[in-house]
Amino acid sequence: TLARKLGVSAAKVQRIWTANGLQPHRVKTFKLSKDRRFLDKLHDVVGLYLDPPEHALVLCADEKSQIQALDRTQPGLPLKKGRCGTMTHDYKRHGTTTLFAAIDMIEGKVIADCMPRHRHQEWLKFLRQIDAQTPKEMELHLILDNYGTHKTPRVKRWLLKHPRYMVHFTPTYSSWLNQVERFFAQITDKAIRRGAFKSVKALEKTIMEYLEKHNRHPKPFVWNATADLILRKIEDVCKRTCNSGHWRTHRPPVGLYSILC
Repeated sequence: TLARKLGVSAAKVQRIWTANGLQPHRVKTFKLSKDRRFLDKLHDVVGLYLDPPEHALVLCADEKSQIQALDRTQPGLPLKKGRCGTMTHDYKRHGTTTLFAAIDMIEGKVIADCMPRHRHQEWLKFLRQIDAQTPKEMELHLILDNYGTHKTPRVKRWLLKHPRYMVHFTPTYSSWLNQVERFFAQITDKAIRRGAFKSVKALEKTIMEYLEKHNRHPKPFVWNATADLILRKIEDVCKRTCNSGHWRTHRPPVGLYSILC
């Protein structure tokens, strides 16, 4: 299309792209947080990772919603020499479940349960499960995202009645700061994505079996990035975006990124 519009050959367009290092078939995405308290929240969460308080537990918690119980229309073929494992592209849906999980950033153990929905009622039930499975004498620092379920009046009242809980919210659009997201990616790759489930119960059974094996030999995720390093990387992204002319056609963000740009 571009070649016809310019009146040149497709090969010439390709040579120009190659000579200038252009790859129009590739796209990178980005999302800049507009949270006005981005700096405070970033330092708060990263500080817990790099210097966790003594005699306290730091738990990264969230829910992975809408996990589908998918059954492939035909059995997959196993891995063999010269051929990767295969599965059909089509499937049958048998319902969904939601995985609630909280990972201990020091030991790597996970407290988790599967529930049919992800309302504040289920979140309260999971908070009670955390309360029952952690030592009563220890403070609990919960790292959460800004999902509305975590901030309802009933949840706030429950937390007030349990003063050992201290909640730390990640900035908006910054779920990458919550280490439980890495665990969700891990369980998806190792237990869910390649599975075939004929029912929600079968899916939940597979999830809980994986959690049991994980907790027998837990391995924590190691966080090394300081807040200053993260800010430098964000500043680099922002400068590249500003120099590309993006903000000349779009409304600039508020908060941290307005200062950096």
